[in-house]
Amino acid sequence: GDWDFWSDWKDRRLWVTVLPIMAITFPAAVQAVLWWRYRIAFGATLCVLGLLFGEWVNRYFNFWGWTYFPINFVFPSQLIPGAIVLDVVLLVSNSMQLTAVVGGLGFGLLFYPGNWPMMAPLHLPVEYNGMMMTLADLSGYHYVRTGMPEYIRMVEKGTLRTFGKDVAP
Repeated sequence: GDWDFWSDWKDRRLWVTVLPIMAITFPAAVQAVLWWRYRIAFGATLCVLGLLFGEWVNRYFNFWGWTYFPINFVFPSQLIPGAIVLDVVLLVSNSMQLTAVVGGLGFGLLFYPGNWPMMAPLHLPVEYNGMMMTLADLSGYHYVRTGMPEYIRMVEKGTLRTFGKDVAP
């Protein structure tokens, strides 16, 4: 969804919780088919690499090629560390149930730390026109999306978020 398109929405809570839950479905299905039929233990990584390639093609041609959004504003999420853990748990345990529990947990827990190298520079605080915001929010301020409802833009302008990731009343 939109949580994975824009870097100013990637630092919200829904990107960290919704995207790994939705993103594990295809790698787990490919991994299960390749393991059940051929005993190949790299199905999740293969699926994620194909998904990541398709996402980069989409982001480059659609976002940069047509609308000239900067690539560092629309980059796809990094799913490779979680997929590798999913495949390694299946290879070591030889159990689909243990892979579903432990590997799925590892896939979800490694999602946010796996994206830290790309997201860390965008979480730096900046002051712009007397307002304190992150660099990602400043990018969203300058590159306005026409499909974004105005009420969300107004809510985000008056946010209570701190730079420590939690809201402060």
